[in-house]
Amino acid sequence: MIEEYEINASTLAIVPIDEHTSHVYEEEADYIVSQNTNRLIDYNCKFYGSSYQGRCEGTKYLTGIKSKFPIIIEESRNIIFFPTSSYRCTDNAWIAFNKIQKYSSSYLGTKIIFENKQEIEVPISYYSIDNQFSRAARLKSRLYDIKSIKNR
Repeated sequence: MIEEYEINASTLAIVPIDEHTSHVYEEEADYIVSQNTNRLIDYNCKFYGSSYQGRCEGTKYLTGIKSKFPIIIEESRNIIFFPTSSYRCTDNAWIAFNKIQKYSSSYLGTKIIFENKQEIEVPISYYSIDNQFSRAARLKSRLYDIKSIKNR
């Protein structure tokens, strides 16, 4: 078990094990981290120069989304994550938007298949994942629009 984890370009998902521990999936490795999912997200937002609250305010400003915010963890590498539940829920998982190949309904909720063919199942409905995926796509689109304007 490790104490801290830095989200990077190969991070796929952060899934809760219990109220104090998370399972981090990467393209080539898995880690057990002694922080809950939301604390791990907040730590990484701060590591990359903001806070969870700051990232939420940015998402709200760019997209108008008012809850269950997808967030930009690290802008230059387009690392965007979306939550499966409310931030207040202890069973909230975080999924790397840019790493998803497809997702489908499953017995437990939704199966997510990543670009490297790794799979996880989350106990959230297909509709909820589809909605969160669409919100993250809107955030990414708005971010690219702003970058395009600045680069003119």
